[in-house]
Amino acid sequence: MMKYEAVIGLEVHAQMLTDTKMFCGCSTRFGSEPNTQTCPVCIGMPGVLPVMNKKALEFTIKTGLATNCKISPYSRFARKNYFYPDLPKGYQISQYELPICEGGYIEIVLDGEAKRIGITRIHMEEDAGKNIHEGSGPYSFVDLNRAGIPLMEIVSEPDIRSPKEAAEYMKKLRTILRYLGVCDGNMEQGSLRCDANVSIRPVGQKEYGTRAEVKNINSFKFVEKAMEYEIKRQIKVVEEGGRVIQETRLWDSNKGITESMRGKEEAHDYRYFPEPDLVPIAADKEWIDEIRSTLPELPDAKRERFISGYGIPEYDADLLTEEKVRAEWFEDAVKAGGKPKIVANWIITNIFKRLKEEDKEINETLLKPKHLVSLLSLIDAGSTSSTMAKTIILDEIFKSGKMPEDIVKEKGLVQISDAGEIEKAIDEILAKSQKEVERYKSGDEKLIGFFVGQIMKATKGKANPQMVNELLKKKLS
Repeated sequence: MMKYEAVIGLEVHAQMLTDTKMFCGCSTRFGSEPNTQTCPVCIGMPGVLPVMNKKALEFTIKTGLATNCKISPYSRFARKNYFYPDLPKGYQISQYELPICEGGYIEIVLDGEAKRIGITRIHMEEDAGKNIHEGSGPYSFVDLNRAGIPLMEIVSEPDIRSPKEAAEYMKKLRTILRYLGVCDGNMEQGSLRCDANVSIRPVGQKEYGTRAEVKNINSFKFVEKAMEYEIKRQIKVVEEGGRVIQETRLWDSNKGITESMRGKEEAHDYRYFPEPDLVPIAADKEWIDEIRSTLPELPDAKRERFISGYGIPEYDADLLTEEKVRAEWFEDAVKAGGKPKIVANWIITNIFKRLKEEDKEINETLLKPKHLVSLLSLIDAGSTSSTMAKTIILDEIFKSGKMPEDIVKEKGLVQISDAGEIEKAIDEILAKSQKEVERYKSGDEKLIGFFVGQIMKATKGKANPQMVNELLKKKLS
């Protein structure tokens, strides 16, 4: 592995969050019955004419601006000709020599080091349908609901040098697309898909090796695993005296391998030519500037602001800004009176765990910023313990959406902060535990945990832990 260097370029297809398809008025809703969201345009009937979806163009320009691309004032569609059962027209309307966005970049951070990954181009195209190889008999089904869905193809430069960099680039791109609201980034449903061009070369060599294109990668985990396998496969071929051939390979996630699918096509194989049924696109500067003014604060800028403005660690800022809704939730909690570092710690340590269990994002739960701020206030006032807050109260908020103070009253979780009451509980535990008291006095100070546990058990977890520790040590000494 040390003798070779990987060269990876990614082609990412992002399904745009438009209500209708690229060239017709059919719905883009996911999960409908097969072939119920179709019309003569998207199923390729003779004599029909496409009409471009302006919102798709706006989304593509917005993505180009967010990824530092140059927006072309003049671009046009092309026909990409190939035969496949899920392509009803026998060609795909795409863009070729005149894409809408070119020459951008995205910055990733891996192991504390920043790296810029170039973006060759971003262009628009329509999606194909879907072949379904299920059921009995020697045939397949075709669902054309997806045919004509607006896609952006985001093509990177071959700047990626490792599977980890590839996964990090994909994550960063997905975050940007979700911040912009142009794609939901759901890889499992196919709205964000990745093909990878992978080659190897001896370390120090400038010329690129022969590349293989790996398709069918539908998760960040598989982006990394597919690249790792393909790099090792190519090295093995070369080391055994063979030659890597240019081909398209499929990633089989069940077997954890890539398998040969077909010889790799070149651009001339698709016989590209300008789409005769669509006029060229002229995006004037005024409209581009108008779109630029709608850009939200992007992940990198938000991350830097969180670090400098709120004084939170880089790691926390990375996690909080990974999703726009998380960042907004955090800021709403801070605006409501929460201390930034404490709010960030609670979100990352306690709330993320529950979100993972429920498979939800923070804005999809009953937990609101006001709940967390109120809960932190109860802890500060000594009205409840941190332990009860993290377990019983937080669980109940997720289930019912009730305010913390109401839960504390209903469940009788008010913390005991009366010194006399706590001393009484300590005296009772120490009286029952004379052997442990003698061992503690003989130097076995670890037993302090035993005494605290017994006292908390006796008070049903309601005793103020700080007061318990202070009064207990005083008594034992």
